[in-house]
Amino acid sequence: MRNNIVHIGAGELIYEIRAIVEIAEKMNRLGIKTNMENIGDPIAKGEKIPQWMKKIVADLAMQDCSYGYCATKGLLGTRQFLADLTNARGKAQITPEDIIFFNGLGDAIQKVYGLLSREARVIGPSPTYSTHSSAEGAHAGQKPVTYRLNPDNNWYPDLDDLRLSVQYNPAISGVLIINPDNPTGAVYPERILKEIIAICTEYDLFLICDEIYHNIVFNGESTKPISDLIGDLPAISMKGISKELPWPGSRCGWIEVYNADKDPVFAKYIQSILNSKMVEVCSTTLPQKAIPKILSHPEYPLYLETRRLRYEKYSNIAYDMLKQVPGLKVNRTNGAFYMSVVFKAGLLNNQQSLPIENADVRALVDGLINVPGVSHDKRFVYYLLASTGICVVPISSFCTDERGFRVTLLEMDEKEFTKVFKTLARAVGDYLSSGERRAADAKMVD
Repeated sequence: MRNNIVHIGAGELIYEIRAIVEIAEKMNRLGIKTNMENIGDPIAKGEKIPQWMKKIVADLAMQDCSYGYCATKGLLGTRQFLADLTNARGKAQITPEDIIFFNGLGDAIQKVYGLLSREARVIGPSPTYSTHSSAEGAHAGQKPVTYRLNPDNNWYPDLDDLRLSVQYNPAISGVLIINPDNPTGAVYPERILKEIIAICTEYDLFLICDEIYHNIVFNGESTKPISDLIGDLPAISMKGISKELPWPGSRCGWIEVYNADKDPVFAKYIQSILNSKMVEVCSTTLPQKAIPKILSHPEYPLYLETRRLRYEKYSNIAYDMLKQVPGLKVNRTNGAFYMSVVFKAGLLNNQQSLPIENADVRALVDGLINVPGVSHDKRFVYYLLASTGICVVPISSFCTDERGFRVTLLEMDEKEFTKVFKTLARAVGDYLSSGERRAADAKMVD
């Protein structure tokens, strides 16, 4: 090309959660029956939407007004409904003007990071959800800045690491929290949220809190919405319906903005986000119209509780199986519907493998693992997929130095779910021991 037309941050736009699908599809065509445990889509895993919810959407689809534009910020009635939900808790008080709708949180995330000054950085957790880390890194044209989540402490944030990172990197202007967390399934207690707010207050930072899984908490754990704790700190809460209802195909999410009036720079930044949305005119209308009707429906609380109880049961099945596997660090999932498992340091190497019966699949894997820079956990993921058909995501793709994998808890059939995790546990053990066998065989040859 006459000029370099590639954005400076293009190299940071990586989404392994979907990239692994291309590999799985190739193996499928070669005869491997795959079990997709890579992406958080409850519908794809067989979640059935109740008839009363479908009727709400169907009735709205029969109304002409569902097909038109809405206000740029979103439908006023829906924004008022959501503001009332927040205000009912008696802490932060917001108005409908503090809420902006987007075409899913992916859209919101791109704008929240993309409209920051190039020099301003938002420090996020490690591991972190790829859409956040990719968007933050892409806007700056550099690697994302992160603070550590500790697998030896329930995947809670390492607050000393966060504080030191903020203290010695003056470019950091904001902090990201995901609570409940994706990819780890951790749920943060109130004390941790307060400590992070205190750090933001001390260093004059703003806070982003992705709370899309806020109502999917179980195993006796509890947390607080950031609006209950925020005080006067400028902050953004990210919310949506893709996981909770669940309706991922709606592409409908929103942000709640707190304390924009407390800081003129933050207020101008929020206005730029709104202006950017205005250029697009608005977000999807029909899902917004459905939100108040669904969330206020008398059957909704029981429906949500039933889903929580299923995730709780499955989280314990998965935890009980994997915690017995030597070489793994395993934390029980207490929120959302993901589980992140890491290998103990030094156990992975490039000599480990799993048996692959199909010669064409084996050749495909050989090509994948011999690409320069392939991480040890990605190597494991490729072998796992080829040998068992189970598709997970390497934890290294979530912007972390840990090595392991993320798996979902979304399989609806309990027998199939149990089978998947039994197979996974056995495969991990076989994979780790395969390196030892190869070393022993090599020693015998010598």
